[in-house]
Amino acid sequence: MHVFVTGASGWIGSATVDELLAAGHRVTGLARSDASAAALEAKGGDVWRGDLDDLDSIRDGAAEADAVVHLANKHDFANPAVSNAAERAAVQTIGDTLSGTGRPFLLAAGVVGLAQGRPGTEDDVSASHGPDSPRGGSENLALEFVERGVHSVSLRFPPTVHGVADHGFITTISDVAREKGVSGYPGDGTNSWSAVHRSDAARLVALALQKAPAGARLHAIAEPGITTRQIAEAIGRAFDLPVASIAAEDVVDHFGWIGTFFAMDGRATSVATRDLLGWTPSGPTLIDDIDGGAYGR
Repeated sequence: MHVFVTGASGWIGSATVDELLAAGHRVTGLARSDASAAALEAKGGDVWRGDLDDLDSIRDGAAEADAVVHLANKHDFANPAVSNAAERAAVQTIGDTLSGTGRPFLLAAGVVGLAQGRPGTEDDVSASHGPDSPRGGSENLALEFVERGVHSVSLRFPPTVHGVADHGFITTISDVAREKGVSGYPGDGTNSWSAVHRSDAARLVALALQKAPAGARLHAIAEPGITTRQIAEAIGRAFDLPVASIAAEDVVDHFGWIGTFFAMDGRATSVATRDLLGWTPSGPTLIDDIDGGAYGR
């Protein structure tokens, strides 16, 4: 199968490209820089130049492929409206391009905010609708294209997809701890984040392309919930820092923009996904990665 991948040089995307190539697929990756293009070519993938703002390039890349895996996102947390608008426009473009073809369209989504007071499940429908909602309401938009003959599948990732060289949320929280001289956690530290190792996340994407039915919502969740206190304690051990509670009213001031996310409950399960795909996570746990030095010493 010829698969067009956006975000092909990103944290999850680059590992996904490896999985798809190993499975015998031809992979064409959207690349906005010479470095990204070179990295993709070195793996044996094809390069399609462009970025999330180049909708003509995205349209043409999707039209040439048998399937699209959309993993790119601007992740502009200082100006989320920009990220949301770009995400929605890209999903609209891909959906329009694939309409009536029956081709697979897999896109990245999240599990935070799916449920209150319990872990989110695959049955929980995202409450994000419309261009002004988180991620531009892209998950619901993509799934609407099922009725227009697109094999849309949502890939829901946890707050942390971890591993050596991760530059995501846990890295940012670790950087704050080192800067402040204390590894903090919000409030009583009982709110939890779900997690998955990068290798397991990439393998799930490859399995989803092979097995997931149209309209499926899949959860790339290896650990349903690790408390923020456990995360802070592991970071404290890694950098030999004291661990302390940060009062709710001081969380954003202490952590900066990441504080809002760190204080959220991001628990989720993946029972239905495992049963559907035969997916069994086998990578290190988040705490094992932190303790093992994945985020520095």
